[in-house]
Amino acid sequence: MYISDVAFAFIFGGALFGMLLRYVLPEPHLNSDTKDVVRLGTGLVATLAALVLGLLIASAQASFQTQSSQIRQITANVILLDNILARSGPQAEPVRVLLRSSVKTLVARIWREQDSAATKLVPFEASAQADLFFDKLLELTPQNDAQRQMQGRAVQIAIDLAQTRVLFAESDSAVPKPFVAVLVFWLTIIFVSFGIFARPNLTIVASLFVCALSASSAIFLILELNHPFSGLMTISNAPLSNALAPLSP
Repeated sequence: MYISDVAFAFIFGGALFGMLLRYVLPEPHLNSDTKDVVRLGTGLVATLAALVLGLLIASAQASFQTQSSQIRQITANVILLDNILARSGPQAEPVRVLLRSSVKTLVARIWREQDSAATKLVPFEASAQADLFFDKLLELTPQNDAQRQMQGRAVQIAIDLAQTRVLFAESDSAVPKPFVAVLVFWLTIIFVSFGIFARPNLTIVASLFVCALSASSAIFLILELNHPFSGLMTISNAPLSNALAPLSP
């Protein structure tokens, strides 16, 4: 079950609970003085909730853009590295084959790692294909100064690619769970106050339902942005998967 579903259950359940409290509380607890104090307190909580909601949206959006930029950077480095190897002579052809194999493994690992929280408990390790590719790249024997410069540039790009990959693998969630929990708690309090001072009818219940759905939808969008490799708003793996065309036989 999505966290946003739980949030909706708490928020709308709070409104229904408030309506129930209206029939349980004695009349003095529902007078105008009580109503004014509750409204003031609810206004304060609503302001805090709006601030936290804006903070979470900004944080999740920034995290989404950062990870998307890292994928684009990885893709660009892979294409540039392949172009340099293509100009390094026939001896670099086996290295280009390894590069293509490494990219397939890279795509599979990135999307699998980011889709499962359990993998975050395992320290990042380079794949066997990546290690073999780097070893073969260092073993190239340039025949002239141009090829020597090409090899040096290829090694530097491979190092930059590895650094970006490590930073990507070690990135943490941009939305701390305590923030979400506190936000849901505040929203529940607000909706409880709505229910206490509202005389239940179909229109009021429908309005509170729509408002609760809207609030939980905002939480849903935040969580979707925070997990850009699964769900509705995903970073496509197609550009990186298709970055390198098959080698000519």
